[in-house]
Amino acid sequence: MLNSDVEKIQEVKLKKAPILGADESEDEGVDLDLVNDILELSEDQYPRFTLAKNKARFLRMVSWYKNKQEWLEVAPLSGVTKLFKQQTKELVGIRSNKLDYEMELETGTLTPSQRSYRRDELKMCKVHEKMAVNLISKMQVKIKSGRR
Repeated sequence: MLNSDVEKIQEVKLKKAPILGADESEDEGVDLDLVNDILELSEDQYPRFTLAKNKARFLRMVSWYKNKQEWLEVAPLSGVTKLFKQQTKELVGIRSNKLDYEMELETGTLTPSQRSYRRDELKMCKVHEKMAVNLISKMQVKIKSGRR
């Protein structure tokens, strides 16, 4: 292949590459929007992260949420109420970060490495949000049933 051929191929790939990173799913694995409970996924179905720190963070998060769900079955109502308040407050922060990453990705002014980093962080926010919402909904059921 000649250099000009390689340049043309690269140029075509760049034109086809979307500028918005929020919807890209080249190596996503499972579509997070279709998953109700991330904790029910098998390990090979877990979302893939580019950054090693996010892979480790995700595994710690899965472990923490699984432990909280087990604890929820035997937890006193006062403990559930306290955790409910903490999680709902944390959810506001997660959603704020998610919105920030989505807006940054929409600008189209990021370098490829910045875009990759933001995409990875956005995926982490989506996963964290799903797990938090799932736990919060289970806590709501426990709180409502405990007050009757």
